[in-house]
Amino acid sequence: MTGAGEEMHALVRRLYPLCRSITGDGVRATLEIVGEYIPLQVHEVPTGTRVLDWTVPQEWNIRDAYVADASGRRVVDFAASNLHVLGYSVPVSATMPLSELREHLHTLPEQPSLVPYRTSYYTPDWGFCLAQETLDALPDGDYEVRVDSTLADGHLTYAEHVIPGQVADEVIVSCHVCHPSLANDNLAGIAVATFLARELSERRPYYTYRFLFAPGTIGAITWLARNAERIERVRHGLVLACAGDSGRLTYKQSRRGDAEIDRVLRHVLATSERPHHITEFTPYGYDERQFCSPGFDLGVGSLSRTPYAGYPEYHTSADNPDFVFPEAMADTLAVCREAFAVLDRNRRYLNLSPYGEPQLGRRGLYASLGGRSDAKQAQMAMLWVLSLSDGEHGLLDVCERSGLPFDTVVAAADALCDAGLIKA
Repeated sequence: MTGAGEEMHALVRRLYPLCRSITGDGVRATLEIVGEYIPLQVHEVPTGTRVLDWTVPQEWNIRDAYVADASGRRVVDFAASNLHVLGYSVPVSATMPLSELREHLHTLPEQPSLVPYRTSYYTPDWGFCLAQETLDALPDGDYEVRVDSTLADGHLTYAEHVIPGQVADEVIVSCHVCHPSLANDNLAGIAVATFLARELSERRPYYTYRFLFAPGTIGAITWLARNAERIERVRHGLVLACAGDSGRLTYKQSRRGDAEIDRVLRHVLATSERPHHITEFTPYGYDERQFCSPGFDLGVGSLSRTPYAGYPEYHTSADNPDFVFPEAMADTLAVCREAFAVLDRNRRYLNLSPYGEPQLGRRGLYASLGGRSDAKQAQMAMLWVLSLSDGEHGLLDVCERSGLPFDTVVAAADALCDAGLIKA
């Protein structure tokens, strides 16, 4: 069990109690905590701002909510779990019979001990979520209903962390910060993104990496609407979600299906021999569907473990910190680390001695392999790099054509560059 895994799990536990939504103080509190790990630039976008085909909604905040029986006992209590309240519930203060209250109660009859997660972002409503077994135990009678919330003009909040690279071309890493107490969806994704950013900040990568911490759907749409001038610099992207459960890794390809990020993830997962699954793009899921929409058509895929709605704990109170594991988050982080290492080095080269095979021996390249257990493999890597250094093929092409490890191919390219035989 890695130290990073334990640290990420601690971050999940710390964020878990906060009541997040697509707007509001819960998002700000979440970003404030993430900001203790990595510096963030926080953006506030006013209610009513037009963003593509959408409009930034009113800001929602909640202080308390409950359903109390005739004795005053809270039978449903927001203080016990923020999942108990329908997200974006409008204020209410009333007394009503159970028969009337039932119209505003949400349960999971097939999972009677669990509390569901439900929202009503764009349709004014109020409600409570509770376990079916709790509802079944409620006697008829009058109940006091209270939702102490505000729905008013305010802001949508999102944050960015940018790691300058050697070039201005960008890689986007995105995760959603709008869900309340759901550990895998998506506190684990937030934790992995945070620690990935911290690792990348310790070196100067080739690409510029932009980490986005934004509410799902409306947050990504808002970022796209406000960054039209930057879109052409986005070369690759990855959405992180459901990153901490014990299931196998799942990579959902971009809409293109053959974007470089797709090839890199396929390569890394296959060569690592990790249990994994590659899925085709669908226009449903997380914010990859916004980045991949036809007008933008960015090469953005999505990495998760068990995909959304693919596990019974999804969007229920069972998606708690005990459902996510330090080892799983550490493994997800490792895949991201490996993938971006390939992405950063997958550059095209030009053979400066393209007519016939250059003499490697007189340049000391064969001699440098003497005594190495992988000398034959390293020699083949040099020959393959020379053969495909035509300005059209990258090092990942060399790996796929030759079957050689990426690190071996990179080492060969470095040696050939030092010898003046190829240039990037």
